[in-house]
Order: sequence, then structure tokens, then C-alpha cells
Amino acid sequence: MDYKVIENGILVKNARDFELEHIFECGQCFRWNKMADGSYRGVAGGKFLRVEKRGGDILLDGTDEKEFREYWARYFDLERDYGQIKQALSRDPVLERAVEFGNGIRILKQDAWETLISFIISANNSIPRIKATIERLCRSFGSRREAKGETFFVFPTPERLSRLDEQDIRSCGCGFRARYVLGAARTVEEGRVDLASLELMSTAEARSVLLSFPGVGPKVADCILLFSMARFDAFPVDVWVKRVMKHYYLKRDTTLAEVRRYAEERFGPLAGAAQQYLFYYARSTMGRGPGWYKIAENVHK
Repeated sequence: MDYKVIENGILVKNARDFELEHIFECGQCFRWNKMADGSYRGVAGGKFLRVEKRGGDILLDGTDEKEFREYWARYFDLERDYGQIKQALSRDPVLERAVEFGNGIRILKQDAWETLISFIISANNSIPRIKATIERLCRSFGSRREAKGETFFVFPTPERLSRLDEQDIRSCGCGFRARYVLGAARTVEEGRVDLASLELMSTAEARSVLLSFPGVGPKVADCILLFSMARFDAFPVDVWVKRVMKHYYLKRDTTLAEVRRYAEERFGPLAGAAQQYLFYYARSTMGRGPGWYKIAENVHK
């Protein structure tokens, strides 16, 4: 990883496999927003950052070398060779095209607590609504901070949310999920689950603990595992992923659990990366005319 310290931040030099839209619009995070100039602004880990692509370089505007090395390098998974991942997955003819389409995806290493609540809110919800709800939750109950002339709000702590009642959380647009958000906050605050301890468990063990949270099913549990703990063997299955797996692989209607088992067996330790390429491809193309069927026509001749 080659980088340069500049006046307003860090310039990551010759950043491979790093496309802003692919990273921030692939359904893994909800607090990054695209600006008119093509850059993205977001809040993560209680920090505000602006990210801009400059040719083959990436500008991280609003950080310093210490914060970059201790937080953002890990957050953006900069030490991982995604070229090797893409090469391995591209041996599969369907994934070859999906990888080409989403070639700049990187899987973010997000805060486990924020990811838990964000994906509880995501259940049966659209991305614009998820983002709006999370922003209201942060503005209502998160700490207010200033950076680079911008006011932003950090994600509320378990302690803060646990002291609320369900109606307080519902007022942010959480709907029926409010009781699950409150239940999760109290579970963490009361020490019934230590999220940090999940890092030390196997994926199966950590998944089992996550499923004990109210409002967390298999898909949400796998999202938390993949997007906050880099468990690349987790394969979250939602409607888009089920649709693409049914069309290209299984060739029949089936259950979400069977799709996940099939994917874990087929893609192995890179199942999570495969999921992100497939999800981004499917969500961007399926249902938008006949074009998305061309992959199948090309690879199943």
C-alpha cells in the first residue's frame, strides 16, 4: 500500500480495485452519500471523511497519517489483494461477468454495533429508506460533532439507545423494527452479548450468537459477519441474491437456506466476495430490460 501525506489528508497511490460507486452503492453501508462532483462523504467510527477518485489515486480528505493507519486503512481493507480474489472467482463464468461489472468493490470493515443495528433496520426495507432512518436515528440520539466545517452525528451508543422507549425509536422511521433495535441495544448494554468476542469465534459460532438477537435472521446475521468481521465465508441471501442464484445456478425455485448452502459449497472461503459481486450486478441490471439475461446466454451455450 503506497500512500502520500498531503495538506488536507491522505492520497492512496495507484489504488487498485477501488471504485467509489462500487464500494458505497453495493448495499454494505448506509452513511455514505454521493456529491455532485462524484466524491462521497460519510461518517464511520465517529469520524467524517470525504473520498475522491483522482485518476488512479484515492484522496481521503479529512484525516491524518495516524488516523489513516489506525482506522481507515483497515476500514477500506487496503491490505487485502482483491486482484487475487477476482482472479479466483472469475474461473466461474457467471462471476467472471459480475466481477467485471463490479470490479472496484471492496468489503468494508465496519463497526459491529453499527452494522448490527443498521441491518436490523434493513429487514424488508429499501436502501433509501434505510439510509434516511439511520440518519434520523443518528441526528436524534447520536453525539453532534464538527469536522472541516461540516456538522455530523455519530452513531448512537448501546447505552443511549437502551434508555429509550420503543416509541422514541419508532419516531425515526424504524416501524416494527423499533422493538428489535431496542432489544438489541439492551442486550449489548446489559452485557448479555459481547460483540467484540465474536471476532474470536468461528463463523458458525458467531452466527449462532447473532441469531439470538431480536430481529436478526440468517441474512442479517451473515451481513454482520461479512461487513463488520470480514468473514468472507458468509453468504447473505436476500431477494436479489436469491433471484440471481436461481437464474444462473440452481435453475429452480428453492429456499434461502438452500441457496446459502449451495453458495458456501460452490464459492467456499470467498463466498462473501462472490455475494457482493452478484448482488451489485443483480441489483444494477436485473429487472431493467432483457440485458441481464445476456450473461446466461453467453455462459450456458
